[in-house]
Amino acid sequence: MKYQTASVGRVFVCRLNDGDDLLKCLVELVKQEGVKAAVFHVVGGIKGGKIVVGPETEAMPPVPVYREISESHEVTGMGTIFYKEGQPSVHFHGAFGKRDTVRVGCLREFSETFIVLEAIVTELNGIEAERRLDPATGMYLLSI
Repeated sequence: MKYQTASVGRVFVCRLNDGDDLLKCLVELVKQEGVKAAVFHVVGGIKGGKIVVGPETEAMPPVPVYREISESHEVTGMGTIFYKEGQPSVHFHGAFGKRDTVRVGCLREFSETFIVLEAIVTELNGIEAERRLDPATGMYLLSI
């Protein structure tokens, strides 16, 4: 394990409205505010999105299995924001539930808020971290 010690910077309390894209809103926030690294928590509703629910097998590089979110779901989860090739990169894992069905996965590509989504974004200062391409997995992984 590798690690660095960060200090907490600013904390942003965000409300996303019906139809807002969580991933795009987070990228816009960190760009606008000059945030270089952050952790965030989310709670609320989502009615559209695409999540990765695991790899097909344990073979490398992994082949992701996708599931669509195509109607309203409750969502809670947490994620990180670090830069990848000069741009903010959001990594969010959450639980997405509707009635008695719950899926856990990594939100990718797009999302659509249902009514309201709350996000608390905490800036991390004093670290040098970014996502770099890992040749073995073909994924951009955290490098510190």
